[in-house]
Amino acid sequence: MNEYEAAELLGHCAAFDNRKPSIAARVAWAAALHDVPLDTDAKAAVAAYYTTPPKDPDAKLWILPHHVRTLRSKIRSARLENFQYEPLPDETPAEYLARYRSQVQAIASGRVAAPSGRLALEGGPSREFLVELEARGWEGNRTVPESDDTVEAELLESVRRSGPLGIECPACKAAIGRPCKTPGGNNRQPMGKPRSKPHTARLRAAAGEAKATAKERAEQERRIREMSARHLAREAEGIPDAVIIDEGTAL
Repeated sequence: MNEYEAAELLGHCAAFDNRKPSIAARVAWAAALHDVPLDTDAKAAVAAYYTTPPKDPDAKLWILPHHVRTLRSKIRSARLENFQYEPLPDETPAEYLARYRSQVQAIASGRVAAPSGRLALEGGPSREFLVELEARGWEGNRTVPESDDTVEAELLESVRRSGPLGIECPACKAAIGRPCKTPGGNNRQPMGKPRSKPHTARLRAAAGEAKATAKERAEQERRIREMSARHLAREAEGIPDAVIIDEGTAL
């Protein structure tokens, strides 16, 4: 763009913002847009700039050379959105570059109509490709089980954890992956507070040991009842849980 073309573009801008073009302005704009031609896309960039409202409603729009350059580039790039070069058989690299640049320029400038739709991939993978995938353990043709119970069982087995938390607690019925609970509860934890250690029955079940005898279960129930009674007594006296000391560990 030379000075005279820049002056024409500034006159086009003045129609929007009432600026006063000058010789100094046309010289400056020509220097800033020396590699941008004065074409319909340059004038369309000016119109696009003044079509978009400013972020601040009280601000005045005032286009600058870099706005023209950026918006003109966006206008031309939009025409190339669906463009895909189709090479000729046995063309040389030089021929490819020449034809590619010619097609890009023709479509970007609007002289040739831009492609109206995206090219879609057709067909499926080749048989050789499927064989390679299956050789690496791919099971793309596996059937989906009809029963939801089977799917649930497979998911449960896949998330099963090792150790005591990998099974449901026989004592407090804590679910897989959840810690055991102390007896009783409060408003914040109605199901009971989490135990720092799993129940003995859960430890034995996870280790594959035999279930506790009737005497052992009776002793465990007795300790649970005593702990529940002490817990309820402390709550009745208004003693915070944070200061409760186990009588068995007191000196």
